[in-house]
Amino acid sequence: MQTTKRPSFSDFRKKALQNEEVRKEYDALKPLFAIKKELVAARIAKGFTQDEIAKKIGTSKSNISRLESLNNTYMPNLATLVKYAEALGMRLDIGLR
Repeated sequence: MQTTKRPSFSDFRKKALQNEEVRKEYDALKPLFAIKKELVAARIAKGFTQDEIAKKIGTSKSNISRLESLNNTYMPNLATLVKYAEALGMRLDIGLR
């Protein structure tokens, strides 16, 4: 019996991004995913858990989990991002390039 090798995610993404419509959506989500990755990295660097951040800003751990999740396209509002940064003892900087 011969087995078929499953494509890797990298192979899947490469093939999917050849489709112009998929590539446009992917590119449109890059800034959202970048800020989510930055939130998680900053939280971990500061040594906080999701539960600790949630308590500091007056929300639930599940809301922080959704905010940080790369598996959804939940778009946080500016006030939430400011509160999150302040809970870490940081500030939020936004700019246009």
